[in-house]
Amino acid sequence: QVQLVESGGGLVQPGGSLRLSCQTSAFTLDDFNIGWFRRAPGEEREAVSCISSRSDTTTYADSVKGRFTISRDSGKNAVYLQMNNLTPEDTAVYYCATDCNDKRAWYWGQGTQVTVSS
Repeated sequence: QVQLVESGGGLVQPGGSLRLSCQTSAFTLDDFNIGWFRRAPGEEREAVSCISSRSDTTTYADSVKGRFTISRDSGKNAVYLQMNNLTPEDTAVYYCATDCNDKRAWYWGQGTQVTVSS
């Protein structure tokens, strides 16, 4: 059951940037750890980043450290994933979910496509 809405994906050249948003009108995102995950074609879903419910802890996959930044805007009930210096290996459908562990996440978004290509 989709409860989250991702946006901000698109086509970008290598080295470019995108900011993904995760929002919902169904509940308060501050009450949850929020994770970003991605699934590339032919690959398994992988965890990209996560932010704790108090925003005091953030985690990143090694492949995105130093390039991606996760943050919250409580006033907008949103969680963002700022993605810089994108590479073709970042091409995937990106999902947000209400946990850092995809096996425990109860709510998911429908995903947003990110394509990095020249």
